[in-house]
Amino acid sequence: MKLQVVLEPSDEGGYTVSVPSLPGCISEGDDLDEALSNIQEAIELYLEPMENDVTTQDGVIVRELVV
Repeated sequence: MKLQVVLEPSDEGGYTVSVPSLPGCISEGDDLDEALSNIQEAIELYLEPMENDVTTQDGVIVRELVV
């Protein structure tokens, strides 16, 4: 999966990084490498399936897709 990230210089120094296609997925780092590493981890956590979020009801089918 390829995702575009936006790195913006932070007022305090370093960078704030966000993922436009994943609302609320934001991180930061003291330099570009740290910011990219941190957003990689944030993306993985953002996309991690939450088993308890799925409510099972009669007739509901749950499948896992690899993107």
